[in-house]
Amino acid sequence: MAFGGLEKKRDAAPMAEINMTPLIDVMLVLLVIFIITAPLFTHAIRLDLPKVAAEAAQQTPRTVTLSIDAAGTIYWNARPISLDELRKRFADAGKEPEAQQPELQLRAARETRYDFIAQVMGAAQQAGLARLGFVTDPPPAAAH
Repeated sequence: MAFGGLEKKRDAAPMAEINMTPLIDVMLVLLVIFIITAPLFTHAIRLDLPKVAAEAAQQTPRTVTLSIDAAGTIYWNARPISLDELRKRFADAGKEPEAQQPELQLRAARETRYDFIAQVMGAAQQAGLARLGFVTDPPPAAAH
């Protein structure tokens, strides 16, 4: 039986070549898969939309900036107010429909006591205001 590759020779060196045939087969299979699936990604639905001459609706939510300094002074859009007056303004804003309620942006100094911030948040919640965001400063950029 002289097939040539089944008999081991004692002085033969180990084969140091990479068999590329399986790698090429896998590459060709992947290429075929991508060729078949690529048109599916670019498929778009064509719609004939009606043409209407109207301006685009601009809905800009009202925002109120609430600032609290370390001493506990509350500022409504940069004007100082008391906690009682803040509750009144919250109640007035809470009576509006939910779509027209202002978005509250809370800015608090790092040294502000948490219980004071919780009182402000509780007053907003009791008035029915749901959109409350916390404004922070980004951390300083790290040196590379």
